Parts: sequence; C-alpha cells; structure tokens
Amino acid sequence: MNVPEDLRYSTDHEWLRTEGDRIRVGITDYAQDALGDVVFVQLPEVDQDVEAGASIAEVESTKSVSDIYAPVSGRIVEVNAELDGAPETLNSDPYGEGWIFVLEVGGDGAADGLLDANAYRALTES
Repeated sequence: MNVPEDLRYSTDHEWLRTEGDRIRVGITDYAQDALGDVVFVQLPEVDQDVEAGASIAEVESTKSVSDIYAPVSGRIVEVNAELDGAPETLNSDPYGEGWIFVLEVGGDGAADGLLDANAYRALTES
C-alpha cells in the first residue's frame, strides 16, 4: 500500500496536500483498493462552504457506493471534472490525477490535526 510521507490523512481514508491556503483532497490507495473498480464519482459543488466531517461527494464502485467527507472546513474552489469521463483514475493514480476537490481554508495549519503517514499506516494495519 502506497502512503506518501508528504501528505496528511483522515480516518475516513482521504488524503490532503496543503498548497498554501488551499488543500487538495482525494482518496487513499487503501480506500481505492477496498472500493474496487470505480465507475462513477459525484463531485461536490464549487463555491460550497463545507464543515469538517460533512459528506460532500460520492464514489461508486462495482462493490459499493461510498461517501467522501470534508476532512477540514473550508470552501470548495475547484473540482476534478476529468473524473466525469474517467472515474477509474481514482484507482490508477489516487495521489496524482485522481484528486477529487480543492478546499480554500483559513491559512496554513488547517490539516495539522490529521494523521501523518505513520499514523495512517497504523490505522490501516489494525
């Protein structure tokens, strides 16, 4: 299982990459593997304010439908529209082209309370 050291992780299996006052979010390698082949992604609305823990998107696979949660509070400023035509990108490149949305947050440090790579590995191994 791939767990990049430079990312933060939620206990709901989302990854976060801090980019200044923005945070790019996707699902982890562990999550995409558990889901199986992704066939549809319902993206969140741009310009929507979200609270940490709120369900804001869905991923449908051949096995199930899973909610995607906002790992931190903020405003959605971008979504990955490429997933509309290629939802399988979540399986093939979860940490790259398979990102789902970008949140604008109130500055650096918004993801500080989330898991680092070692803590996320421990979560998935238990």
